[in-house]
Amino acid sequence: MSDLHGSTHHKIVGKQLLYAISCFASLGVFLFGYDQGVMSGIITNPYFKSYFHNPLPYEVGTMVSVLEIGAFITSLAAGRIADIVGRRMTLFWGATVFVVGGAIQTWTTGYIMMVIGRIVSGFGVGLLSTIVPIYQSEVSPAEHRGALACMEFTGNILGYASSVWVDYFCSYLESDYAWRIPLSMQCVIGTILAIGSLFMPESPRWLIDTGKDEEGMIVIADLHGGNLDDEKAKEEFQEIRAVVELERTSGDRSYTAMWRRYKYRVLIAMSSQAFAQLASIYLFIYCAVFISYEYFRTAGWVGRNALLMTGINALIYIASTIPTWFLVDRWGRRVILLSGAVIMGIALVATGYWMNLDVPATPNAVVICVVIFNAAFGYSWGPLPWLYPPEIMPLAHRAKGVSLSTATNWLFNWLVGQVTPTLQSTIKWRLYPMHGFFCACSFILVYFLYPETKGIPLEEMDRVFGEGNILIKSMLSNIYELMDSESASDEESERASLVRSGGSSLRNHRTISPPNSQGPLRTSQSWFDKLIGRVESPRRGEYRRVDSQGDE
Repeated sequence: MSDLHGSTHHKIVGKQLLYAISCFASLGVFLFGYDQGVMSGIITNPYFKSYFHNPLPYEVGTMVSVLEIGAFITSLAAGRIADIVGRRMTLFWGATVFVVGGAIQTWTTGYIMMVIGRIVSGFGVGLLSTIVPIYQSEVSPAEHRGALACMEFTGNILGYASSVWVDYFCSYLESDYAWRIPLSMQCVIGTILAIGSLFMPESPRWLIDTGKDEEGMIVIADLHGGNLDDEKAKEEFQEIRAVVELERTSGDRSYTAMWRRYKYRVLIAMSSQAFAQLASIYLFIYCAVFISYEYFRTAGWVGRNALLMTGINALIYIASTIPTWFLVDRWGRRVILLSGAVIMGIALVATGYWMNLDVPATPNAVVICVVIFNAAFGYSWGPLPWLYPPEIMPLAHRAKGVSLSTATNWLFNWLVGQVTPTLQSTIKWRLYPMHGFFCACSFILVYFLYPETKGIPLEEMDRVFGEGNILIKSMLSNIYELMDSESASDEESERASLVRSGGSSLRNHRTISPPNSQGPLRTSQSWFDKLIGRVESPRRGEYRRVDSQGDE
């Protein structure tokens, strides 16, 4: 490390590098958004139905939902894979597997081959949906981490919307290309992502965690502008290395050790993904052909026009994700999740109310409820469950923790998809207030159990959960004292230089104070805290940054 000085000599550095990483990483979520939506349009295409000999409902359901089985399997394995081969190569192999699955679907010769192609694509989706949030969180600065993660989710919805519009325009083709071309687009996008990932930098945190300190420092320096002598880059490197050294002392990085030490965090991460599905977005998006598509038809949007209206609704869905870019790092995670749960719950209850009334105004009213629900979900419970898990998990267990939360997403996605048709036919309009009840549950869960993580560096999350360690505080304190002495020496040298040159202004240096020695404020533990393994944590709003100067 002492030999690293000067510039990294890389052309793309600083914000340009960060935005380039975000754009390419967003292709990963674009892919599984596209894959989720593309089947909704083509399974109603007459040429698709003819080619597969008018498949029965259960056959169509299998073709659509089998992707989640593949995604569930690889999302569980992705944590281990990401720790072994790295974040960047996991992204590469996820995209490669996805391209293979897309090719099988595009050139399918029958039902079985289509199902196999969907499973293979699911394998790729599982890897991508796990690694992209991890990768993005580990390269993003704390003050912009939320916005960049929410931009990624917009990429996911953009993928869904693109699939709807590709289906719509291809519906004018009078041949099997009407459904083969939409499927082939998966290969094109996946190939771009696979090639692009080879030129992206590896996660600096993974590099340092695997003993590649110099490579990690170079990536950090690039993210800070390409200067290896940048004080902020050095500070970030030392903080990451201090955490890595501490976590190495624990030795055991297994799922069992993670559950034993961080059960509360794991449950929060898994619950965020579970309630995102129980809300349930599945009703209005993934099963659009069966539900919202039917509403649009009932409202007078027939045939291809119904698909057109679904595409317009998708554009509204995209627009709803954009305000969160600017709000998530200002308002925080909790406010957005809480307000989203309220609006979604009202929209779901209103949907059931109008369906129960069954009056001439019902179709149009339901369409409005669909749009409101989609907008509320896109603003809140759509992006944040992908941001929150990688934020709260420690580096040693981040990949495994996020893999469990992502697996929960695909499990509940599949579960809701399986039971929705049955519930739709049995309890009818009551299905929607039922999901509104889950929104109320999510509100209570967030209000009482989810801590705020806005603007907090990943290495300081232990203090948010009341798990600050004396050893790491001591290590960080030593780092800060060393950097303070170096900064003071630099300042004295610069002052002498300015005096000699007759200058009257001095450069201001940011003083980095050691962590608050008092640690987080304690609160009494309830029986529920003890049941889920939650340690005593600071009350909401009482988190104090370790670089705060309030200790003086």
